[in-house]
Amino acid sequence: EARYEEITDQLSSPELMSDRDAYTKATRQHRSLGEIVEKYRAWKNLNTELIGAQELLDSADDDEMREMARAEVETLQQKLGATDAELKVLLIPSDPNDEKNVILEIRAGTGGDEATLFAAEMLRMYGRYAERQGWKFEVLDASESGIGGMKEAVALIEGEKVYSKLKHESGVHRVQRVPQTEASGRIHTSAITVAVLPEAEEVDVK
Repeated sequence: EARYEEITDQLSSPELMSDRDAYTKATRQHRSLGEIVEKYRAWKNLNTELIGAQELLDSADDDEMREMARAEVETLQQKLGATDAELKVLLIPSDPNDEKNVILEIRAGTGGDEATLFAAEMLRMYGRYAERQGWKFEVLDASESGIGGMKEAVALIEGEKVYSKLKHESGVHRVQRVPQTEASGRIHTSAITVAVLPEAEEVDVK
């Protein structure tokens, strides 16, 4: 919480605002800490309310008041326990790459032309997902097939916590369906590979 308040003050300083890289790093850390601090403050408020409810229960001199206080204590204990568990999850160290932009690589695998169509659909899917997340999506390189499919493609995705949300997409993706390229209506299996790589930091060499 102290670090969060410190960064909050720093973000308004002209010195930090004049250093683009430092400012970007500070805003990311501020945003990351903000979620933890918000949950921590909720935990503190619940703890204070629980102490007050417990004191009321201990001092209540009639059954009705005592029962109301007991119900309040039980409710606050449940809320505090849930908030405590959520806070502990937030305090688990995150992957240092989670905040990075990514290089997305898609390659058609087994399945011939149908695999290239599947690869093209996946590329469009990631592009639409990026748009909904407010990310920037840019195709850097692509090799198309003759039927409108994609043999391979490389895209850059920039935005907030891109790697954290896409890193588990890496691997082989498979589809079973009746493809456009199949005239007899048989189910066809095709596969593609997806690689999600955190964008490397730029190194200033002088």
